[in-house]
Amino acid sequence: MDKFRMVFQFLQSNQESFMNGICGIMALASAQMYSAFDFNCPCLPRYNLAYGLGILLVPPFILFLLGFVLNNNVSMLAEEWRRPQGQRGKDPAVLRYMFCSMAQRAMIAPAVWVSVTLLDGKCITCAFCTSVPVETLGNASHLSLSHGEMKRVLARIPCKEIYNGQELISHEVAVRYLRCISQALGWCFVLLMTTVAFLIRSLRPCFTQAAFLKSRYWSHYIDIERKLFDETCAEHARSFAKVCIQQFFEGMSTDLAAARCHPPRKAPADVGEAAEKLLGITDQSTMNTALKSWHRCKPPLHLHPPALPSSNGWAGQGQPPTHSAVPRREIAAYYSRV
Repeated sequence: MDKFRMVFQFLQSNQESFMNGICGIMALASAQMYSAFDFNCPCLPRYNLAYGLGILLVPPFILFLLGFVLNNNVSMLAEEWRRPQGQRGKDPAVLRYMFCSMAQRAMIAPAVWVSVTLLDGKCITCAFCTSVPVETLGNASHLSLSHGEMKRVLARIPCKEIYNGQELISHEVAVRYLRCISQALGWCFVLLMTTVAFLIRSLRPCFTQAAFLKSRYWSHYIDIERKLFDETCAEHARSFAKVCIQQFFEGMSTDLAAARCHPPRKAPADVGEAAEKLLGITDQSTMNTALKSWHRCKPPLHLHPPALPSSNGWAGQGQPPTHSAVPRREIAAYYSRV
């Protein structure tokens, strides 16, 4: 159990590197899924376009959503976006930075899927086989076919075993034509995504360095604050449960001792240490009030010495006092201890 806890703590402390690794694994998995995918074009005029574009666009959309689902910061972003204003304002720049950071990672796997699909050429061949220029590449006047019959013949180009339009246009010519266009689109897509990634990663901090640093700092702060709050709540819950259970058994022991005339045992020292960690929150209603106050009005980001009056300024009991009301000697002594 300790080993799993150590692994979990390591993943939490190296969350950014871990997410980058997850995105890389998803990108490789998307390419492997496409190579293992059994592509079967329906070879029907009304279904080829829907099937080809569906294979090209639907899996990338699923992978994009999956990239958000696997990112632990999605719930943090939603919580920060939907929480009440309270005593702490919400900076839209920080929310945009968090969303863009997650979107960049989530776009890796879909971009790999689209690139591999276009470079392979099967989807474009299936989707646009009925749009092959027969007048240029084939012999449209060889057979007096109607427009509908010609579409049905061209729709069978991806299915070599059932294609029967060699007199109209050669199967190899049509496939090479469509695959050439698909590969050209694939390389253009790769170049476009590489250029956009370069601009985002390199040029954006150069133009808005101060805003970029501020957004990155406070996004890290929100993440760390949430983790520390969860750890503190878990520690408080553990201490609260320990004290409650100990009091229950102490009550049972007192009743049994009164019935059997045996003196009750003394409480262990670790229970006293657990009671000190409760910080005065020793009942269910008070804990619920504290959790609601944390959600509705988080404490303002303004540090002040703890020797001041006990109002915290964020649970509806007043605003945090300023440093000017504190003697300079007390401030110097406080920060020397810190």
